Amino acid sequence: MNKVHSTQVIGIASGKGGVGKTTVAANLAVSLAALGKRVMVFDADLGLANAQLALGCRAKYNFSHVLSGKKTVQEIIVEGPLGVQLVPGSSGIQRMASLSVVETAGIIQSFSEIEGNLDYLIVDLAAGLSDTVMTFLGACQHRFIIVKDDPSSIADAYATIKVMIQDYKLDNISIISNCMNSQAAGDRLYQGITSVIQRFLGGQVAHLGTIREDEMVLRSIKASKPLLQFSPSSAATRDFELLAKTVTKLTANASISGGLQFFLERLSRQDTTIK
Repeated sequence: MNKVHSTQVIGIASGKGGVGKTTVAANLAVSLAALGKRVMVFDADLGLANAQLALGCRAKYNFSHVLSGKKTVQEIIVEGPLGVQLVPGSSGIQRMASLSVVETAGIIQSFSEIEGNLDYLIVDLAAGLSDTVMTFLGACQHRFIIVKDDPSSIADAYATIKVMIQDYKLDNISIISNCMNSQAAGDRLYQGITSVIQRFLGGQVAHLGTIREDEMVLRSIKASKPLLQFSPSSAATRDFELLAKTVTKLTANASISGGLQFFLERLSRQDTTIK
């Protein structure tokens, strides 16, 4: 088998907006970087550019400039806290499903030049069940679903997982419980969701961990700083640090083929029924 270094690609999604998906993506990225990992965030939350706010970055260019051929991926990357790199997103990402062969080859080549320098690519997806979101999830190696203890969040997270399992035949799905009163509450939320999934979908979904509700999270967002830098001793910071350690163990044991070229090749296919 080829032992060449392969970037682990993680898609982070949610059934609905407002559950802290981008906050989790950004803080997980910084926490992984604090462990010495080389991390890039790809903002695929169409047009909202929330990832650069969460990381405290300002981007002059975005992925639409890559799709138009005006810039390469390397030229639009901005560096954030602890060396986390950000590929700013744009609504042009929807064009990924209809690229020409030449466009696809150019983008894949651009990403492949970065791959050897990365341990993780974290893809921050839009909320909801659009074809674009599912295409992205299908191209990722690991799928993290963010859920809060709220009826609509739970229902939408379940609907997302149902589509992933039944319609797209995806696996390697994990839940992250966010804004919880305690670790025990997060465990209970996961147990409730996974019991329904096992009963009605017959699928397996892991629990990566719980991020506790913490006023410092909101303050850090308003300050446009990742939590690890804004409030390094807060409860949620400790949760993100634990989550990052869990992710390193998860991906280290993964025997999933891939990397950035794999991700872009699958993402660029014109059919959206990626398996």
